[in-house]
Amino acid sequence: MRQALMLTTVLAAALAASAPAFAETAPMAISGATPVDAPAISQFERDRQSILAQAGQWRVRFDMRENVSFRAGYEPLEEKLSAGDEIVRVVYDDGNRISLQHILVMSDDAGNHMVIKHWRQDWVYEPETVLTYAGPNRWTVTPVSAEDRRGAWSQTVWQTDDSPRYGGVGHWAYDHGQSEWTSNPTWRPLARRDAVRNPIYDRYLGTNRHALTPQGWVHIQDNVKMGQAEGDGGDPVAIVQEDVINTYRRVDNYDPAPGDAYWTATKDYWAGVRAAWDEVAARNGGIYLEEEANRGAVTGKPLMDWAEEIQAGTLTTEAGIAQARDLIGRATVAPAS
Repeated sequence: MRQALMLTTVLAAALAASAPAFAETAPMAISGATPVDAPAISQFERDRQSILAQAGQWRVRFDMRENVSFRAGYEPLEEKLSAGDEIVRVVYDDGNRISLQHILVMSDDAGNHMVIKHWRQDWVYEPETVLTYAGPNRWTVTPVSAEDRRGAWSQTVWQTDDSPRYGGVGHWAYDHGQSEWTSNPTWRPLARRDAVRNPIYDRYLGTNRHALTPQGWVHIQDNVKMGQAEGDGGDPVAIVQEDVINTYRRVDNYDPAPGDAYWTATKDYWAGVRAAWDEVAARNGGIYLEEEANRGAVTGKPLMDWAEEIQAGTLTTEAGIAQARDLIGRATVAPAS
């Protein structure tokens, strides 16, 4: 019972929580690269190794806490803690573009496995554009100036169904014995953990950090939860500040095979899904997509269900991609003004 409860808790936490990859490249094997401190390698190669070091087999601790209220009468929420086992696999690496797929792999006391395709992070070196959140149900392809992209990497984060979440641009730095990438402040839609509560804020303004540690790496978010000023339809105002610290510790005490089996069976399908999202972004200069508090993107459940059917052998990859393209095409039509 305790293990089943933990699986439910981790599932809820998982679903709560660069330029788009307009061209697909062949998947590569998982990289075992680790950051190299030797000064002989270039900054670019050191950055690449820092990104690839996030691939592997991890025990993840999710720590979310609201800290400082900026709205009279608003009390910060209690800290939320959960944990889970997660593998991160390299989807593609063509030098200046790297994609990493996260997959949760959980087991109960009876030996049953639960695999959940989690978030994806795409990295692009010196990007000309980045897909950014532009307000409820909208993302836009945003130009990056020549000055801002020089030596920089964009990171675009995608949801479980490969629909967009947020994107930002930043530099890797290696000061004080740390390897760390920090984004510019980025707008983000509400995570499920907040959306289901119908809060007084409707988006985050967040700074995203990825830092390597001796045991693995850590993903740190500094989120300011934003809402409309009382009686004012102008710019959003700060409601409360939140820290999210997701710590990835390298382990080998669970079997990653169920997660790898899922990815082997479905990766071609998901490549087709990614291509469909990319085509919409390229054609429309962004993506319109409705989100639901309980499920996130309206495309989430069917796209995830079809992947499970493909793994089970009840749906072909080709048919799944065709269904996905049709669904994405219909779901991304913005209503008439």
